[in-house]
Amino acid sequence: MIQTTTVLDVAAKKVACIKVLGGSKRRYASIGDVIVVSIKEAVVNSKVKKGEVARAVIVRTKREVKRPDGSYIKFDNNSAVMVSKEGEPIGTRIFGPVARELRAKKFMKIISLAPEVL
Repeated sequence: MIQTTTVLDVAAKKVACIKVLGGSKRRYASIGDVIVVSIKEAVVNSKVKKGEVARAVIVRTKREVKRPDGSYIKFDNNSAVMVSKEGEPIGTRIFGPVARELRAKKFMKIISLAPEVL
């Protein structure tokens, strides 16, 4: 459950959610949703710089997500992957596990780059 001003971890260090995409009144985002983020901290030689605005897909949330079989999954942190407007990842590496729910949202490239899919 990600909302405006939530700080997330990304390979570029830290980003803050500034908008949840998908409707003018939409308040919360969960795994697989696209959000607009502002880069708060950036690695020295990264493709994105501090202060830039970009899009990201949520790959991990601390809030549990219920699956169709009745099980729940939750992670230790909130994390996202930076994507282009077309939905392709900007970076070439993804750190940590990602949720299987991304497969249903058609983010196959993120799943193939991830070291583990839970």
